[in-house]
Amino acid sequence: MKLLILDRDGTLNRSRDDYVASPDEWEALPGALEAVARLNQGGWRVVLASNQSGIGRGTFDMASLNAIHAKMHRQLAAAGARVEAVFFCPHAPEDACTCRKPAPGLFQQIGARFGLPLADVPTAGNALRHVQAGAAAGSPTHLLLTGQSEYLRGRTGLGADADLAALLPELPPGTRLHEDLPAFADWLLAQDAATT
Repeated sequence: MKLLILDRDGTLNRSRDDYVASPDEWEALPGALEAVARLNQGGWRVVLASNQSGIGRGTFDMASLNAIHAKMHRQLAAAGARVEAVFFCPHAPEDACTCRKPAPGLFQQIGARFGLPLADVPTAGNALRHVQAGAAAGSPTHLLLTGQSEYLRGRTGLGADADLAALLPELPPGTRLHEDLPAFADWLLAQDAATT
């Protein structure tokens, strides 16, 4: 089984300065749904790992989160794509849980649920805390230059050898950079093609 872990806000959909708190505020990034469809067609099962501290802070409730995800699943299906599962942390930062990224708890839950070693499960997201959580869990990490990391576009080269020490000293070693989710999908599918 080929499993992939993605972040949600800023990776699959537009992020906001506050929270995506209702279905009306959930808007897919250009090409992101189609990228998931291409990954699915390439045999990749996609799951999401997302901090949703708006629940813990009382900004929105579980009914709203479920409605957001229902809209997301409908739009994915319309694009011929599927996300297998959504793992999320509902806690506020002060709750000191083990599932709020950059802690690796969500990733460990995913590994346990799918019965896979996380060293075989790549992860991609736009937030430093997402790739830090993936690295802490042992996953190969990929940073997308969208959402929280969009400011890095044009300031660095892409690839494993990109020198980000001055810009992001906390970035886990070996993290690869990609312009966006479609570019990451292209890269991952090309890696698959090269090994078959």
